[in-house]
Amino acid sequence: QVQVTESGGGLVHPGESLRLSCAFSGGPFTCHAMGWYREAPGKEREFVADVGWTNESAVYRDSVKGRFTLSRDSGVNTVYLQMDSLKPEDTAVYYCNIDGTIWGDLWGQGTQVTVSS
Repeated sequence: QVQVTESGGGLVHPGESLRLSCAFSGGPFTCHAMGWYREAPGKEREFVADVGWTNESAVYRDSVKGRFTLSRDSGVNTVYLQMDSLKPEDTAVYYCNIDGTIWGDLWGQGTQVTVSS
């Protein structure tokens, strides 16, 4: 059974850090890119960052550049989103997205990130 498993969300204060993980399991793995979207209350889901699986080129939305770092471990089909200097406006449900698998695009179940003083 194909699974996309996310972990690492939580409640932090402004300026603190969190690290999200997203792992694929349950079948042969190939994709175009793997990354994260987020959805804040009352807003549409928005792109955060992704990394090309073969070229390892990472792309970030402007508001997280310099604060978030995306990395991948191809040996375990996992991406990590290191989020530093978190701000209240980063509060959202973060969804892992795997683009271009043999099953199509895959999504995780979402993990809550709350940044509050």
